[in-house]
Amino acid sequence: MAQPEPSPTPAATGDAAATADAVATVDAVLSTTRAVRRRLDLERPVPDELLLRCIDVAEQAPSGAGQASRRWLVIRDPEVKEQLAELYRRAGGARLVEAVAQADAAGTHPPATTASAAHLAEHLAQVPALVLVTIWGIHDGSGNPGLFDSVIQAAWSFCLALRVRGLGSAWTTLHLAERDAAAELLGLPAGVSQIVLLPVAWTIGTDFHPVARRPASEVTYLDHWGHTATRPPASARLQLADGPGATAELDVAASPAAVWAALVAAPWSPLGDAPAVGEGVVATPPSHLAWRGGAGAGPDTSWRIELDGMGGRRTRLRLHATLDPADPTLATAIAADPGAESTLIRQRVTGLLAVLDDRAAALRLAAEA
Repeated sequence: MAQPEPSPTPAATGDAAATADAVATVDAVLSTTRAVRRRLDLERPVPDELLLRCIDVAEQAPSGAGQASRRWLVIRDPEVKEQLAELYRRAGGARLVEAVAQADAAGTHPPATTASAAHLAEHLAQVPALVLVTIWGIHDGSGNPGLFDSVIQAAWSFCLALRVRGLGSAWTTLHLAERDAAAELLGLPAGVSQIVLLPVAWTIGTDFHPVARRPASEVTYLDHWGHTATRPPASARLQLADGPGATAELDVAASPAAVWAALVAAPWSPLGDAPAVGEGVVATPPSHLAWRGGAGAGPDTSWRIELDGMGGRRTRLRLHATLDPADPTLATAIAADPGAESTLIRQRVTGLLAVLDDRAAALRLAAEA
């Protein structure tokens, strides 16, 4: 059957207002497609034609080498869903339910994500449809394209297509700990990889919102790993007005409290016994420390250290510094050779990054010891 011609996009028709509306709609869908667990409507049926339409949309996602190797398995049979839910609980869902029960018995509040995941584990068999996304092929560690890079984007497109139609899902791979049993249950042939299990239902309400994330300026590096700018660069050549800086981060096998203790004891820390290295010290133990000045990088160089707990005895340590916008040494060098501004900044940032890398490594060593 011939496929209908796609409608022209607003940009193609030159309608600026329509383009702005389309951008706003797409941005809203992209930023509010949440992992929905507690707010899945377990009673309202989901039509097959709606699922198939969303899969049609998802199949427009790019594929490595253009291969059409994705396969979608829609599971509706109550008995099969119950057996799959049992595998899900055996793979780890039961531990989540038990953790929530223990927290409730102790009168404490479990993390919201844990409570939400436990709710899904308890009610997985009641979700109207379970969609297992698979692909022909077995990952061999070669790094060659054509497997995960040909399926994950399609699975996420499916989630977006659900969201815009008032349905929701949750990206879960917990059952993969029992993938062989799941493959036997569902009749998957050898050579097919299970990627993600998506419980699908209408959502109870559609008022989902963006969540707190680091801004792009903090997670985007420019030309070299660890090189940052606090403002969008006006050109490809970095300038001092862009707020150039450096970020070093690594994972530490210790709790945030242990890393914070090592930080306080560091000879260069403004919280230690040594004289403060700058002014305006702001400390929020055991997660955040900021100050200005010190380390011979300009009196108004700003420094920031953040400790993100990663669960258990694991901490992501992040050290950041932004160059003093009026650093006299750097400003003098730039004034003497304006055409070399970008090069001079890169050199200074590279040196600053080396300082941060050394400090991060020393903190890790002290905290893990």
